[in-house]
Amino acid sequence: MPIKKDLKKVIILGSGPIVIGQACEFDYSGTQACKALMEQGLEVILINSNPATIMTDPEMATRVYIEPLKVEFIERVLKEERPSAIIPTLGGQTALNLALELDKKKVLKKLGIRLLGASPEVIRKAENREEFRQLLKEVGASYPESVLVKTFKQGMKVAEEITFPLVLRPNYTLGGAGSGVANSMEEYERKLIAALKESPTSEVLVEKSLLGWKEFELEVMRDRAGTFVVVCSVENIDPCGVHTGDSCSVSPQQTLSDKEYQGMRDEAQKIISAVGVETGGANIQFAVHPKTRERLVIEMNPRVSRSSALASKATGFPIAKIASLVAVGLTMDEIKNDITGTTPSCYEPALDYVVVKIPRFDFEKFEGSKDILNTQMKSVGEVMGMGRTFLESFMKALMSLEKNKNLLKQMTFSEKQLAYPNSQRMYALLQAFREGQTIQKIHEWTQIDPWFLDQFQRLIKFEQKIKTTTKKHLTPHVLLLAKRMGVPDFLLAHWFNKKERDIRKLRWKYHIVPSFYQVDTCAGEFASQTPYYYSTYWGPVRERKKTKKDKNKVVILGSGPNRIGQGIEFDYSCVRSVKRLKKMGYQTIMINSNPETVSTDYDTSDQLFFEPLTVEHTTEILNFVKPMGFFAQMGGQTPIGLASSLVREGFDLIGSSIKSIDLAEDRVRFASLCSQLGFKIPKASQATRIEEAHKAVKVTGYPVICRPSYVLGGRRMEIIENEEELKKYFHRYQPFISPHQPCLMDQFLENYLEVDVDLVCGTDWIVIGGIIEHIESAGVHSGDSMGVVPPQRLKREVCEKIEKLSASLARHLKILGFLNLQLAIKDDEIYILEANPRSSRSVPFLSKATGVPLVDLAMLAMMAWPSEKVQPDKYDWKKQKMVSVKGVVFPFKKFEDVDSILGPEMKSIGEVMGRGTNYSEAILKSLHSSQLNLPKSGEVFLSLRDKDKEALLPIAKQLLEMGYTLSATGGTAQFLKSKKVECLRVRKVHEGRPHCVDRIRSGQVAFVINTTSGRRSIDISFSIRRSCLDYGVPCITESEAAKAVVFALHKTKKKSFSIQPLTKYDL
Repeated sequence: MPIKKDLKKVIILGSGPIVIGQACEFDYSGTQACKALMEQGLEVILINSNPATIMTDPEMATRVYIEPLKVEFIERVLKEERPSAIIPTLGGQTALNLALELDKKKVLKKLGIRLLGASPEVIRKAENREEFRQLLKEVGASYPESVLVKTFKQGMKVAEEITFPLVLRPNYTLGGAGSGVANSMEEYERKLIAALKESPTSEVLVEKSLLGWKEFELEVMRDRAGTFVVVCSVENIDPCGVHTGDSCSVSPQQTLSDKEYQGMRDEAQKIISAVGVETGGANIQFAVHPKTRERLVIEMNPRVSRSSALASKATGFPIAKIASLVAVGLTMDEIKNDITGTTPSCYEPALDYVVVKIPRFDFEKFEGSKDILNTQMKSVGEVMGMGRTFLESFMKALMSLEKNKNLLKQMTFSEKQLAYPNSQRMYALLQAFREGQTIQKIHEWTQIDPWFLDQFQRLIKFEQKIKTTTKKHLTPHVLLLAKRMGVPDFLLAHWFNKKERDIRKLRWKYHIVPSFYQVDTCAGEFASQTPYYYSTYWGPVRERKKTKKDKNKVVILGSGPNRIGQGIEFDYSCVRSVKRLKKMGYQTIMINSNPETVSTDYDTSDQLFFEPLTVEHTTEILNFVKPMGFFAQMGGQTPIGLASSLVREGFDLIGSSIKSIDLAEDRVRFASLCSQLGFKIPKASQATRIEEAHKAVKVTGYPVICRPSYVLGGRRMEIIENEEELKKYFHRYQPFISPHQPCLMDQFLENYLEVDVDLVCGTDWIVIGGIIEHIESAGVHSGDSMGVVPPQRLKREVCEKIEKLSASLARHLKILGFLNLQLAIKDDEIYILEANPRSSRSVPFLSKATGVPLVDLAMLAMMAWPSEKVQPDKYDWKKQKMVSVKGVVFPFKKFEDVDSILGPEMKSIGEVMGRGTNYSEAILKSLHSSQLNLPKSGEVFLSLRDKDKEALLPIAKQLLEMGYTLSATGGTAQFLKSKKVECLRVRKVHEGRPHCVDRIRSGQVAFVINTTSGRRSIDISFSIRRSCLDYGVPCITESEAAKAVVFALHKTKKKSFSIQPLTKYDL
């Protein structure tokens, strides 16, 4: 069937900022869809608020709008563009909910726009749990005993009818938001209130718990001709009770009989037909009782999902691309399979390998968080391992997490660690086998299927056997067996007290090297046209060939799993670098382990190796492909950490040398260079014991920033105000401080304005990408701070001074490629905080804000293009007329008992961009995009530290002018009244009830401004901030951010917003 004739222009709705439950898999799906639809000759208009994505690059669609994903903004774009249709199935739950809201408010009907891929009726049937349950009944599918409730009273009545434990599932939410398992009435009451609040429609399905049941997913597709395809099956290793996003999983499923699998497949076909999905993909989740084999349907997502990205990478079947093409009228038999180049997409993929997904968690970033996994998703990223066997794939996935120390550290088995799901359970499970626990016993504690437990036991039995072998008996047979088990070189080196490099050389001596197999979607039945590889030791033994380097091949090291501090922004740099290098005529080879990203799409690079980013795996790939060199600057700290080892192995690093990188990252040598150049840096010292710290403070003075050496993302970094706090800091973190890893102590530049500078340095030219002025004062991690381009408070002369300083430092560091600088300014004096000789978190935002294509320029720089070819003078970041504000998104709500206070340790997970004709408009747009919904009236509660009271007096007056009322605790209220500012005094928590937290919980407070400092004050005011999180009340915790937000509210109270697409890059 041809594309629908009346389709000329389609809108694709993005998913917005990265949040837990909705991450960069939607950048992948949106990018794939834009590309596919534009190839069909359609005009594609993209709307998204996330600047960190490839999807929002201006050339990815006919026009790209970076705007808040809210009806009032979407409607403005729809009126401007007048599209034929909207595809809402590629932007996660955000896009589906938006589509329903557009339909409910009659916007679609008024403008004559239809939905493709899923109609409003289809979305409601699948997403409304009551309607979906009725539909399951009609097709004869079984489902858990459950009741839909709309009020607290109804919910309490249900609890009397269904026995505990109970599961609560709010309608229209993502990542299990608001869901939970209740084991008692007290727990149920608390979780019911939260679930009702989380659902946009205040509807919650209360169902009997399926804890311990096996969980499966089918990723399916259907076109309007009725063709039905199961793309792949996924089996969660963790049983029901752990959110699928937090569970280790394997594809294809391993423990169903063929009859059981076919029954599940048939049921999925009935469900997707009954729901009415005619054109697109869906994800259907099932539960199977481990003993009776009874099968129940849990839920369905009528859209491209998190599992879709995994299924696409696992099989090579481009789900998002095909979903978008069938949505506009093509049928699957008309769409060619890109991997084989000969078969149509209606052939179901067949796998002759195994894929394992393991989630990555960052609990340690959130002080006070409980490492407990349940129905609410908490992982921040994931990895995928591919191999010929389950164990080989599992171990590769484990290596990809970049937490190898967990395999080396001594653990003591604990029954509790196995009985209660947590992020460390897999390591505890292996330890249990080491200590002699049986499969039966571990199954009782974990409910993990015995088939998987048998696999893990085999691994530990092999480990125990090999450890008893003497060093001289590390024979070729033993080594090959170890590698086929998935045992990495570093672990063998640890067992045999050797260096990892020695193990590698021994393997090579015995010709034990991996084979590289292609992903072909058809289990070898047809030839594969796409070079998409994974390694395995189950191939034939072969010799390492000594061939010459291919001067046309280059390798790009990816960024690995998303984690706080290293996310989608680095994948952006990897993908743009590949595109530019291809245009320059190079053959690009990508190495990465993250299934969510655009960089691991099979058609992004010329060759893709889905492998862990370790020295072992990258060395084997580089030996296999023989490139002219490798790039380490684009993927964040992960490839930078690999660079020196790979250079020692004889591979060439393209761009800044190891010497330049070391000079920038060695604090002592870098400080010396800055001193020689006459640049100011904060006073610094270091200490290994509290006695030394007291002496160090005499150099730096209070307040001081303390952190152990070698930390990423500000881990364990704190601002210390006095001697008592210093003692507590050393007591708390002494295990991480030693003579080899001293505590680094820097003068804290209080109330300084902080800026980020990103530049590219070539052989004889430099381009400044821009200066981002942080809205919060120094002391908040740069990744957590809002930022604005162009700067609003810096003088022009200071900006020029910053540019000259940055260029001078880049030349003296001998940078070739990227350089990111973080600076602090006060009274026109500039201090250098740090230099990062790589792409930074701010590169995508800055490129879109200024129109300077930093990644493309970095490729020209690293490939030594001279200034006459680059023409650097045409790239001027100051030409951009729009103001852009970077907003940030935090996952605090996902973690109980965690504080939302900001500091030097990074905690944000995503970012947004607000673009406007002026500063205030850009700020408000960024707040809308980051879901900080500030009410236009109501009570504003103020709780301010003493040093902020005078500075924030003007905004208290502005709030009153705008019609808000003010309330405050004792000290703040007394101060405001002394300044003739009307304010209601309310009690602090310890002063008796009703107190300030009661007012927040009862809905009397519209939003909160709470600034504090010092450990004691932070602890005392914790309940204010936590109540705001739990009850959805906006809370601003930093004085400069409060000023900026109130300024924006004041300036734009009655004005409408401008809407403008991004302009194309000048390349």
